[in-house]
Amino acid sequence: MSIDYKNTINLPKTDFAMKADLAKREPGMLAEWEATRRYEEIQARTSGREQAFILHDGPPYANGVIHIGHAVNKILKDIVVKSALLAGFRSPYVPGWDCHGLPIEIAVEKEIGKVGQKVDAATFRAKCREYATKQIDLQRADFKRLGVLGDWDNPYRTMDFRYEADMIRALAKIHANGHVMRGFKPVYWCFDCGSALAEAEIEYQDKQSPAIDVAYDAIDPKALAAKFGVTIGDDDIVAVPIWTTTPWTLPASVAVTLGPELDYVLVEGPRRIGKRVLLVLAELLATKALARYGIEHANVLGRAKGEALVSLPPLQGEGRGGDGVASKDDANTIPTQTLPLKGRASERGLRHPFYDREIPIILGDHVSAEEGTGAVHTAPGHGVEDFAVGQKYGLVDKYTAAELNPVGGNGVYLPSTPIFAGQFIWKANDAIIALLRERGVLLADAKITHSYPHCWRHKTPVAFRTTPQWFIGMERKGLRAAALKSIHEDVDWFPAWGEERIAGMVAGRPDWCISRQRTWGVPIALFIDKVDHQPHPRTVELMEQVAHRIEKDGVDAWYALDPAELLGEEAERYQKVTDILDVWFDSGVTHFCVLDQRPNLARKPGDKVMYLEGSDQHRGWFQSSLLTSTAMRGRAPYDEVLTHGFTVDAQGRKMSKSLGNVIAPQKVVDTLGADVLRLWVASTDYRNEIAVSDEILRRVSDAYRRIRNTVRFLLGNLEGFDPTVHLLPVDRCLLLDQWAEQQAYDVQQAVVAAYARHDFPEIVQRVQNFCTNEMGALYLDITKDRLYTMPTDSHGRRSAQSAMYRILEAMVRWLAPIASFTAEEIWQYVPGKRGESVLFETWYKGLALTQGSPQQRRFWADLLAIREVASKQLEVMRANREIGASLEAEVTLYLDAKLRHEFEAYADELRFFFITSSLSLDDDTHAPPDAALVDPLKEDGRLAWVSVRKSSDTKCIRCWHYRPDVGIDPAHPEICGRCVTNVEGPGENRQWF
Repeated sequence: MSIDYKNTINLPKTDFAMKADLAKREPGMLAEWEATRRYEEIQARTSGREQAFILHDGPPYANGVIHIGHAVNKILKDIVVKSALLAGFRSPYVPGWDCHGLPIEIAVEKEIGKVGQKVDAATFRAKCREYATKQIDLQRADFKRLGVLGDWDNPYRTMDFRYEADMIRALAKIHANGHVMRGFKPVYWCFDCGSALAEAEIEYQDKQSPAIDVAYDAIDPKALAAKFGVTIGDDDIVAVPIWTTTPWTLPASVAVTLGPELDYVLVEGPRRIGKRVLLVLAELLATKALARYGIEHANVLGRAKGEALVSLPPLQGEGRGGDGVASKDDANTIPTQTLPLKGRASERGLRHPFYDREIPIILGDHVSAEEGTGAVHTAPGHGVEDFAVGQKYGLVDKYTAAELNPVGGNGVYLPSTPIFAGQFIWKANDAIIALLRERGVLLADAKITHSYPHCWRHKTPVAFRTTPQWFIGMERKGLRAAALKSIHEDVDWFPAWGEERIAGMVAGRPDWCISRQRTWGVPIALFIDKVDHQPHPRTVELMEQVAHRIEKDGVDAWYALDPAELLGEEAERYQKVTDILDVWFDSGVTHFCVLDQRPNLARKPGDKVMYLEGSDQHRGWFQSSLLTSTAMRGRAPYDEVLTHGFTVDAQGRKMSKSLGNVIAPQKVVDTLGADVLRLWVASTDYRNEIAVSDEILRRVSDAYRRIRNTVRFLLGNLEGFDPTVHLLPVDRCLLLDQWAEQQAYDVQQAVVAAYARHDFPEIVQRVQNFCTNEMGALYLDITKDRLYTMPTDSHGRRSAQSAMYRILEAMVRWLAPIASFTAEEIWQYVPGKRGESVLFETWYKGLALTQGSPQQRRFWADLLAIREVASKQLEVMRANREIGASLEAEVTLYLDAKLRHEFEAYADELRFFFITSSLSLDDDTHAPPDAALVDPLKEDGRLAWVSVRKSSDTKCIRCWHYRPDVGIDPAHPEICGRCVTNVEGPGENRQWF
């Protein structure tokens, strides 16, 4: 009768579940963290740390449920914060929300109507505040469910009274440093918003537009032709064609600009009412332009440089507005429309195509020969380059505001606009084209699709409008230069290309228009002179008084304020500015309103501040924060900037409900769990587009399961292990266990370095490979024999447990920033006394460099190379059904003299490393013909051959090895001598494996 040896086997035992069941387990853990104030406890325990790593939260907008992009962003931030804690930093995280702005206004308008129609402004702002509060509560719950730890009970909100007051104080500092200015300048304008927009609020989309060529006839055609050395008849027409995709800007056209260095030709054009027409075209564009006009071959009559054709000299000096901003005191007035002939009579001037207005020919470096005609119709009211060249030639000062910009804030031509008054500009295109055709000056008309600026909120086309606005001047007090200097000298950029990206944007950006004409926001709390519109001489002092009131009563305090309360008798001279600040200013001053105001966030010497957002924020929050901080304190507010890409599906397409490819983070955490979502975020190269799909998440879930199973095996074999009693010093551990710890040490070095440089995919790959290769395919498989069959308290078993304990102590920390729920779950099962959270700790210091010398690494590389060849041969035997398991085989290694001498000392235990029942060494000259050569060793001039065969010995029913000594003890006829020693004797003596 067989003896039952089950009770003599040390099988793994743990309550750490095989099935993660994250979707059900995680909410309970969250509840525990909240009940025990986990975040606050972490901050208390780490408050004495010398240096801080502060990840400053870029505020999401308080509108709508979070999407997968939000989840990516918040999880990345949480990984950074938790890795900083483990690296030994104090790392607080205060979440925030952006609460002002148009999207909330629109949502509230749908509920209660527009300001001035159904509700007053104060009530409207109160409703906006209520709405934002509800949205924050919804988003906060979802963010917390992702496992993101932070000061959720005390976030910053840009609508908080204290924050609004500090925004006023920040603006006062920027004003005091000379960076704020008022001016008349073209700005992006959204007709749906009814407000100016900043660069960061613009996105480019394809738009179909009319593309027309329009003839601007010369007032004195003979004089213009003479510039080309051509004599013409009395009835001949000479015209300069312009090409434009914005016919609606023609009512504001006040000049035609040529390129000074371009070569122009005078060519025969299509006849007009029987009259000969000569056209002035850039030579490089003449053939294409004439083809549009139906003329196959160019008949060139003469040539001239652009600079020879100018009809109006530029002003001497810079003109008014050295910052590119005109001071237009009458900018808010709309003159009564007449049809005067503007400009002095000139033999070289042009006629406006439908107004009685002389159009001078001027020069501009922005004119190119890439497309069109080489002549640009110039409307300073509707373009930045047009405005700049218009200033240079005195045209901005020459015309009234309504003539420069005849378009109202609603996109409709002003009542003073001849012919087109009251028409919406996009619809007016057709009417303008029809008028041009009627007057015989339309040379060509087509439709093109091109990239065009759109409002990022409404996704509708925008226009440039020259209006009085408030700006932060890029050239004032050297702001641009200082910002660029800080980009290059003060900040580390992840990825590195972010440095040049934002530098290019800052180098080329216009002045920042910070004023908006909306209701829900923080006012530009200035008193300006009613005559010259300049701020009050005591502006900084007055702004602090206003800030004090806003801190108590919110922004309504500004609108309710009687200027006399602060200005006294001066009040009659001044008026309050009613514009509000651009929302990018709101978030752009968080460095002052949050970091500088909260003691636990204030930067101290040696501390680091990181900003982490999507790559679109190089032109958004990163830039607005950079400019305000540089304007206030002379440098960027951050030391590190990390940017991530946007989420797409597996085919690289944007998430879209219509495509049915939207992955909702709420659904993922409710099915797979937050840790799977977190592992996906960490494993993806965030520097590029981040692909996600159900299939991708399934693969991540499988990877998570492999990591969890590795941990479960380690925990199961640590049953009964007390590190205070059983933990062996590394140098007393078996050679294989020292190697395993060395592998973990190498992984930890790589993981810690990768966390420091925010290379999270590298971490996931390292940990996965470690679990799959060094652990799963090697160490754990090899040590099963020792762990299961040796006596519980034997040296060989405690050695393996000591290595596993140290590996687990390190591994749970590697996982903590990424798989936070799982790491905390593991932490509760690791043997030994410990605190409630792994995040109370720092990187594990118990791993030793014991098998890391070049000689030792080479030894292990040789041994593993030989084992790999043996494993392949055993796999062939399995495939041929010669054996079922590797223990049914015997291995012989045929080695050269040097290798044989090196391995001789370990010969008795090498079979355990190869997981075979027998292994013997022999001279390489005895290798049989069917032996397999170990190629990696041959490359180094060494010889090793491997031969495998099926064992003819009897199987031990306890350890499953096939040994010749099975039954050597009559009392145990079915087990080997080694097992007899382990069952009844002192246990076998294992030294190496």
